[in-house]
Amino acid sequence: MKRTPTNSSLVREIVKSKLTQTQEEEISKLEQYMPFLATTASTSPYIGLFGTVWGILMAFQAIGKAGTSSLATVGPSIAEALITTAIGLAAAIPAVIAYNYFVNRTRQLVKMTDLFVEELVLKIDEEVFS
Repeated sequence: MKRTPTNSSLVREIVKSKLTQTQEEEISKLEQYMPFLATTASTSPYIGLFGTVWGILMAFQAIGKAGTSSLATVGPSIAEALITTAIGLAAAIPAVIAYNYFVNRTRQLVKMTDLFVEELVLKIDEEVFS
């Protein structure tokens, strides 16, 4: 193929377009579970808090029924409240850590593949059209 400004530019654009399309498809695969991690990280503490509030309400209800605030009366409800808090945090903390790890790793991979695309297009341009 004879090198002309038109065909070298066209080939360069086709190659770059195809590489960019492939890059976007792969990034989309990497990011497909990010919303789940973000949702888990953000809602789990609220679910735990809801359980905490519910447990405290049950403790007050038990005090009202028993007429006393002994440990035997409120203990089980307070224990439930603390368990739900712990479960909410146990779900949220790893989800936040995983989300942040994968977001940062994806950003690194995007930068690396951007650089690769640019270098490959330049190399093809040098090898094919020089």
